[in-house]
Amino acid sequence: MSKKDQHTPSPQVVAEAEKIARATQKPGQTKEQTRLIAKGIEKGIAEYKKREKAKARERDKLKKKQVRAKADAEPEAVAPAESSDAKSQPLPWILLGISWAGFVAYLLMA
Repeated sequence: MSKKDQHTPSPQVVAEAEKIARATQKPGQTKEQTRLIAKGIEKGIAEYKKREKAKARERDKLKKKQVRAKADAEPEAVAPAESSDAKSQPLPWILLGISWAGFVAYLLMA
């Protein structure tokens, strides 16, 4: 990303900044002064977004670190889940056999 892309605000931010600048406009204030105020608001919004992105990255890093630490601390928790999956594997086959037996019985009765 080039420097120009980093400092170019989105059209929504520009519109919002202009709207705020016009809403706070004082009597006798020139258009140039209003534009300067809008530019300042744009910079403030950009700075806020930059800080929020940094905070979000830090939260994500912390969350990943906690998940990793929890996974390292509890390796035994994985084994019971695997054994319960192994126990439930015959169930679909049993149900399939019962359904086929019911289907055959239905055909023989008809």
